[in-house]
Amino acid sequence: MKRILGICGIFLLGCMKLQAQQPTKGKPLFEHVVVIGIDGLSSGGLMKADAPVMHKMIAEGSFKYDARTVLPSSSSSNWSAMILGAGPEITGITSNSWKPDGKGMKPVVVNKAGRSPSIYDIVRQQRPQAEQGVVFHWDDYGRLLQKEMVNYYEYAKTETEAAATFADYITAKKPTFAFLHLDHVDGAGHKDGHMSPSYLQSIAKADSLVGIVLKSIEQAGMKNNTLVMIVSDHGGVNKGHGGESAEEITIPVIYSGNGIKKGYKIQQPVYQYDVAATVAFALNLQVPYSWTSRPVKAAFVGFKEPANLSVGLE
Repeated sequence: MKRILGICGIFLLGCMKLQAQQPTKGKPLFEHVVVIGIDGLSSGGLMKADAPVMHKMIAEGSFKYDARTVLPSSSSSNWSAMILGAGPEITGITSNSWKPDGKGMKPVVVNKAGRSPSIYDIVRQQRPQAEQGVVFHWDDYGRLLQKEMVNYYEYAKTETEAAATFADYITAKKPTFAFLHLDHVDGAGHKDGHMSPSYLQSIAKADSLVGIVLKSIEQAGMKNNTLVMIVSDHGGVNKGHGGESAEEITIPVIYSGNGIKKGYKIQQPVYQYDVAATVAFALNLQVPYSWTSRPVKAAFVGFKEPANLSVGLE
């Protein structure tokens, strides 16, 4: 009898541990996800710049210094990978010259509009009433998604206007999923060079704009149930990017919010396309089989690094 009770106890304990590492069925880990994308933000630049808001987010959240871009390390390939959950070889977006109605490589899997399925599709299909929106500073970002999939779609001429518009949208609509794109850091890199004084100053400006967005989240009453992610499409070397150097392909990613580990350095590899699955994971949504994207579960409280992380390593 004692042996049976002992086995039952072990089984129950195992179930409790398993339950602690799985989202509750039908219940999201977060009610809202806000992604702030900073074009051209390198890991080295973020660490060197005067960026107290993002540095605080790192100290109080989870962080990956050496996340990896897809190739080529161009903007379209990488911004699309974030929202389409896969790289260019699957999505067909291989360069900045890609156009929705072009004759380039066909995506492996397409939705009804002939496009590679995006996180916006997933939210719309599984949460039909969910509010989702995007504000973008780089005008070409808008072509990477289907406008009809979001409730709010806005282009801003400056980074300041983009952040202010986005903040107003947050407080007014309290979206389930929202994406902000800021382009001025990349502009500084192209104009004066990556790691130049003006490049670092542009990161400081981006940091202040992140602060405006965080304040709007608090004002909207969303602070306790919102996952905030800081992402970048690529770094750079000299005045360009698109190649395979460490400076170009190494990017930072920050996860912040109630339910994210505090001051945690993520061990697992993180790839550009993992943004989509991480958003879906936080909102408890199913993802397409065609995606290569995987959620960065290790950033969340109650979840461990992958058990097979060291397989094949000493």
